[in-house]
Amino acid sequence: MDEDCQALRTFKDLKLNTWLTDQCKTMGLTAPTLVQLNCIPPILEGKDCIGCAKTGSGKTLAFALPILQKLSEDPYGIFALVLTPTRELAFQIADQFRVFGKPIGLKDCVIVGGMDMMIQGKELAQSPHIIISTPGRLADHLESCNTFSLKRIKFLVLDEADRLLEGHFNEQLKTIFEALPKKRQTLLFSATMTQTLEELRNIAMTNPYFWSAPAAVATVEELDQRYVLVPSHVRDAYLVHVVKNFVERNPKGSVIIFTSTCKSCHILSMAFKSLGFETTALHSMISQRLRLAALASFKSNNVKIMIATDVASRGLDIPQVEMVINYNVPSVAKDYVHRVGRTARAGRGGMAVTLVTQYDINLIHAVEKLINTKLTLLETKEKEVLNILTQVAVAMREAEIRLDEIDFGEKRMINKRKKLILEGKDPEKEERKKQLRKKLKEKSQRRKQKLRRKEKIKSKQAAKSEDPT
Repeated sequence: MDEDCQALRTFKDLKLNTWLTDQCKTMGLTAPTLVQLNCIPPILEGKDCIGCAKTGSGKTLAFALPILQKLSEDPYGIFALVLTPTRELAFQIADQFRVFGKPIGLKDCVIVGGMDMMIQGKELAQSPHIIISTPGRLADHLESCNTFSLKRIKFLVLDEADRLLEGHFNEQLKTIFEALPKKRQTLLFSATMTQTLEELRNIAMTNPYFWSAPAAVATVEELDQRYVLVPSHVRDAYLVHVVKNFVERNPKGSVIIFTSTCKSCHILSMAFKSLGFETTALHSMISQRLRLAALASFKSNNVKIMIATDVASRGLDIPQVEMVINYNVPSVAKDYVHRVGRTARAGRGGMAVTLVTQYDINLIHAVEKLINTKLTLLETKEKEVLNILTQVAVAMREAEIRLDEIDFGEKRMINKRKKLILEGKDPEKEERKKQLRKKLKEKSQRRKQKLRRKEKIKSKQAAKSEDPT
């Protein structure tokens, strides 16, 4: 297929209808990307498809355009189901479907958590052409009502398929797959290839067409990848120093700071605001309305610094992001690829900076092995970091105190307790078990540290006794 694609240079060559090629021209798309060149023809031929390409390579249109063409030939609802791991990505995909499906009067429906289930239920009952959903909320609707059916869908799309199939959504996906027809086209797209996708290719799909972008490096060439080696106790000061330097050099540039937890994300956002930076926070412990507002303010360039967890690392297309900063090294190396993929999109340049502490050396080596690239050192001025050290430490501590005062995370705790009660478990007992496990883990770690110290002392003594001097 790759050789055949060399001759294909326009959307018209892909046998797309005139109304679709006209929409592409209107949107300023003159030529299809590699993933579109290779995946659109087999999808139009009715084949299952697995597409693997770097972030920012146009994967959404690789499945949206053929689905819209097939829908225009035989319009009915519900025609296609698109599943995504995050709410923000669901809204973004829906926007693309609306833009390109406008000439045929496309009706779509976004089904995600954090929104009114009654309103969503009414939309589903009207049989929209396309449903774009996160697995959890769609499974809730399937279990709680029978006002709609997925038995006639022609297309099932798993966007960011590796994330959907890595285990977190197993129960919800089981519920959804039971409601789907056996005869359908299944399309899987992702930026990173995993063992699960390989297994699906060989076992679960019907003779799928598989295409993976030819690249020895997992990140785009235009991306400048740097690291800053920092002692863990002054990481916050180095972060502020890097952001301050970036803002001074690029007053109109945008930056995303990725953190591993909702709590650290919120604390950093509050601390940055008290230090005079205008920021917005995006994580799963704020309401969906505020999440959409935060994303909109950042996309429109009203706010130039966004601090986010990995909910923002998948698929979001924000073209003007010039820098991505990893506050922590991701524990799973492929998450690094998705994070840094928020910058240097569609041929633009960009920089990714990772703060590496003394405890992250193995993690950063794993990242370098995966992307087949060595990160280069970003020069920082230690004197400037020392000048702001106290100010940053005070801002962080004040943010932590304010967070405790607003009972951050209380809603999540209540939902956890509800879930345990519905499962027939005693929340108090489960909490005691959790605390006991934590204590045993800490005890085990202390024992291991003690043994390591003893071994070090023994090896030193052995070395001394062998030394003749």
